[in-house]
Amino acid sequence: MSLTGGIVLYAVLWFLVLFVLLPIGQQSQADVGQVTPGTPAGAPHEPKLKKKVLWATLIAALIWGVIAYVIVAGVITRADLEAWTR
Repeated sequence: MSLTGGIVLYAVLWFLVLFVLLPIGQQSQADVGQVTPGTPAGAPHEPKLKKKVLWATLIAALIWGVIAYVIVAGVITRADLEAWTR
């Protein structure tokens, strides 16, 4: 895996994990009963983005480490993948 490939893989994993984490534990303004004027009632009350960004960074790093190990160590090679499709 090249440096560019590793960075792209990490960026894709990071955004994927972040989008999975965003709705977890979310309460809308309507649920809490504090709707800010000019915003929809379904808008998040407290998104807690710093915490979710940190968790996304840690989880993506773990997943990236496993995938990078599989690629760099040659656990699964292109020849293995080609053999599975036949």
